[in-house]
Amino acid sequence: MDTRFVWQENFNIGVDIIDKEHQKLFKIINKLFAFKDEEASSQWACQEGIKFFKGHAVKHFSDEEAYMASIHYEGFEQHKHIHKGFRENTLPALEQELEETDYSTEAVEHFLGVCAGWLIGHTLTEDLAITGKHNLRKWTNRLPGEDLEAMKKVIIQLIFDMFHLESHLISDAYRGEKFGNGVYYRLIYGTPKNEKKQEVILVFEEKLLINTVGKILGIQSNKLDNLLVHAARYTARQFVERVMEYFQTDESYELKSENLLSYEQFQKIFEKENLHVSLLFNTGAGYFSYCAIAPHLLQSNIGTPIAADNAIEEVKKYLMNREEQQQADSKPKILIVDDSATIRQHMKALLSEDYDISFAESGVAAIRMITLNQPDLVLLDYEMPVCDGRQTLEMLRSEKAFANLPVIFLTGRNDPESVIKVRSLKPTGYLLKHLQPAEIKQNIDAFFKKQTS
Repeated sequence: MDTRFVWQENFNIGVDIIDKEHQKLFKIINKLFAFKDEEASSQWACQEGIKFFKGHAVKHFSDEEAYMASIHYEGFEQHKHIHKGFRENTLPALEQELEETDYSTEAVEHFLGVCAGWLIGHTLTEDLAITGKHNLRKWTNRLPGEDLEAMKKVIIQLIFDMFHLESHLISDAYRGEKFGNGVYYRLIYGTPKNEKKQEVILVFEEKLLINTVGKILGIQSNKLDNLLVHAARYTARQFVERVMEYFQTDESYELKSENLLSYEQFQKIFEKENLHVSLLFNTGAGYFSYCAIAPHLLQSNIGTPIAADNAIEEVKKYLMNREEQQQADSKPKILIVDDSATIRQHMKALLSEDYDISFAESGVAAIRMITLNQPDLVLLDYEMPVCDGRQTLEMLRSEKAFANLPVIFLTGRNDPESVIKVRSLKPTGYLLKHLQPAEIKQNIDAFFKKQTS
């Protein structure tokens, strides 16, 4: 893998001593990337390179802290605390892992991914704040209301500051719908006495990570790997903690655990928890969601906590499970739109073995789900409250992107009048709910067979 940590102009904060040291740290990481990729390189060279990086990082922290003190920066103590955590906790844990694994390729990748992700996130959030380039005011009130509006602005601004992406809010009531190939990352924060907890879940469309963190790392691949996931974790942590700064409370929160979740685990949280924040953004480079439960009870058995001693194994396992899931996701996608839970579950039992099934309880929910993750076929109930099947299909056909989306009415009505009403909207067909299950399945199988012939 040809990996190179790419310095970008927006990393400069305008303070010469800090900018020069940032560039030097980037160059050291690039040299370590080169050591990792050269099979002939010695363990000694890698060891020395990592020591060199650590020495420069510690010196950089000292110089940066001296500069902040000289200008009486109001965020000095918080910034210094972040440096201390990386210096005294993160780096020693990574070094111990390197020594215990005799500088294995995976341990070196983990070290580089964490350091690169931390450096990206820290430079583009905390360091830029020193010079006032983050102008958003801190918000101390509780959600919702005007606080929620403030959080939207904070996140949009941070996405721009970090990645120069002009994002816009799609929904402030995101309900966990699947979009593309998602990466689901959960962070749990608690008070020192662990009495109160905050939970944040970030959802990234895979291509967003590749187009942001991946580009900074110089990764040429169009898929996730160990290095990118580790770097993305630490970049995401910087992002979340920056958001949390704007919404300070009297309590001091610190990271207690983190998990990489499957989509099914992510869905369980949505089913069981009431989220205080659930925002969905389109960044132009991929979708991104910021969800928060604060404070709230932890869910058990949802993902394995990632710690220093299991991070490599958990990311490997996550990527392996993800690849298996993506193979399963290659099945044709069917969206079932019906206000009856009985019908939805009946159709899932009938079709899930051969198809990737998702549900919507209403026409409005169907439009949202189709926009985020377009299915190969929609099975649409004709009679639904508020927005019925005909109105739903009418909205779909009014959008150019969905003008030819296959839609089959799954209905209890077969009267000529109902058929005539929707004929101009070009439905793909009609299936009566009272047909035998085997006959419904046969019709759907025939549709897909015809599509591939």
